[in-house]
Amino acid sequence: MKVTGYDPTITVQSAWKLASEVEQALSVDDLLSKSDFVTFHVPLTDATANTINAERIKLMKPGAVLLNFARNGIIDDAAVVEALDSGHLYAYVCDFSSNLLKDHPRVITLPHLGASTKEAEDNCAIMVAEEVSDYLENGNIMNAVNFPMINLPRNGGCRIAVVNSNVPNMVGQISSDLGEEGLNILDMLNKSRDDVAVTLLDVDKEPSRQLLDTFADRHGRLKAEAISPR
Repeated sequence: MKVTGYDPTITVQSAWKLASEVEQALSVDDLLSKSDFVTFHVPLTDATANTINAERIKLMKPGAVLLNFARNGIIDDAAVVEALDSGHLYAYVCDFSSNLLKDHPRVITLPHLGASTKEAEDNCAIMVAEEVSDYLENGNIMNAVNFPMINLPRNGGCRIAVVNSNVPNMVGQISSDLGEEGLNILDMLNKSRDDVAVTLLDVDKEPSRQLLDTFADRHGRLKAEAISPR
């Protein structure tokens, strides 16, 4: 299979997961015009609602197949049925059954349970365990609801994780407090999300409990912990 993809907001992290053979489309219209099978993997938002409508179906290759396992509303079902009846589309596969679709001979509807497969449940459990472990051992945060994503590779020494309000001069205050105790910063990363910021620091020796308490007591500081290497 020759794969072509389009994602206007793709991240570097997501791009690394793609095979090098995946070809980039210039737009949704470009993707539709050259694909025999089109599958969607997007949330339902104002921008994605009715991404496939009657006008865009006209751009698709005769005999193309649509697959939608993302969200109902991304594809205009009435327009799809009209294209199926006219012979322009060959088939439509989705997991959003409706009275319009369920008895059509060229439509396959399935239960919307993709996230509840055995493999998906196993992968979710493994992911949660790995991410909690990484947070407890390294202070790294992935996929949090209300915290910034932050990941700092270990660079020796002792790691300090500081959670604080996202206000000016917090990093400067942290650096000053470390300097007063004679600690040298080996590496540092600061990330923020809305009202919360997280700072990870690797320092050359373990900080005192008094310093960590000072971190937590200062205005805007919410929590501070030292995380020794395993």
